[in-house]
This record gives sequence, structure tokens and C-alpha cells, in this order.
Amino acid sequence: MNTKSRLLQLRENEREVRKNLIINAAVKLFTQKPFNQVSMRHIAAEADISPASIYRYFSDRDELFVEAFFREGKDISETLFKLLQDNINATIEDVAVVFVDYLLDHDNFFQMMAHFMLDGDINQKALERFNAAERCLLDVFEQTFEKMGARDNVRLYAHAFFACLNGILITFRKYPGRSDQEVRKHMHRLVSLIAGAFREAVR
Repeated sequence: MNTKSRLLQLRENEREVRKNLIINAAVKLFTQKPFNQVSMRHIAAEADISPASIYRYFSDRDELFVEAFFREGKDISETLFKLLQDNINATIEDVAVVFVDYLLDHDNFFQMMAHFMLDGDINQKALERFNAAERCLLDVFEQTFEKMGARDNVRLYAHAFFACLNGILITFRKYPGRSDQEVRKHMHRLVSLIAGAFREAVR
């Protein structure tokens, strides 16, 4: 590699580092505040860069949110797909437990997702990418229902199942007077109950 190529590589590496610092700052703020209360100026301050500099990396807050959501959400989709690939006998209960455990162990991503569900309103371009990221997650649920024999309304089942699991997380993740272990155990019982109900519905 010649000197010019090395310099270009160093600049690209520096750009990626700065971009990730901005995304990290955005994730932190999107988990702490409702989506519509976070501005590019707030994110720039958190990332310790000038407000003008942040626009070299992201055109607006919506694009930045979706980039943060995509990065944080990619891992959960891959985790669930791996479960289905590595274990041909994986059940809908297994998928539900892994989903809930992941979000309990990655609370920042769950809070960011919850804040957006309650208050989010993004432009069309950003929405298209957000929907693509969400579809990757719903595809896992859809595959699970197809494996169970569902042929009609499979996407509808996936949406309903996704909503039920998120409802359990919102309702019980901060269960008063219970330890983290007790909360997790209770959620496992609830998601197994929900999974069983969906199995019967598919039949």
C-alpha cells in the first residue's frame, strides 16, 4: 500500500470512528428521552462535536435514529436467525424466550425502540429504512409460524406475536418488589403462555 492509499485508509478509519461516536451518543439520548425531544444539537453536544460537524455524517435526526436503530437491531435479528438455523427443533417458545432475554440484556435498545413506538414520527426516506430493519425481525417470527404449519395470515401472526412480546416487556420489566431473576422467570412463563396460545391459533 502506497503513502496516498494509507492516508486515505486512515481518513476513512477516522471517519468511521467519528461516525460511531455520534451513533453511540444518539443511542444514549434516544434511550433517555422521547424521540421528539432529541435534536441534532443535543446529539452533537453528547458526542462532543460541533453542531455543524454532525451534518457531515448524517443529514438529519431521522437518518441518525434509523442508523442507530439498524445497528442496535441487527444483532437481535442475527441472534434469532442463528437459533432457527442451529436448532431445527427450535419452538415458538424458544424464539420468544430468546427475544425477551435479548431485550432484557440490551435495555438501551429496548428503551430506544419503546420511545420511538410511543413518540416517533420520521420522514419517508428514514421510515423506509426503519421498516426494512423491522421486517428483518418480523421475518424470524414469520419463519417460525410457517414452520408450525401456518399458511394464511402469516405476517399478521408475526405482527401480533411481536406486539404481545413487547407488551410483556413494557408491563413487567420493572416489576416492583421483584429481583431481576424473578422478573426474568416471570416473563419466561408469560411468553411461553402466549406462545402456546399462538400455537393453538395456528392449528
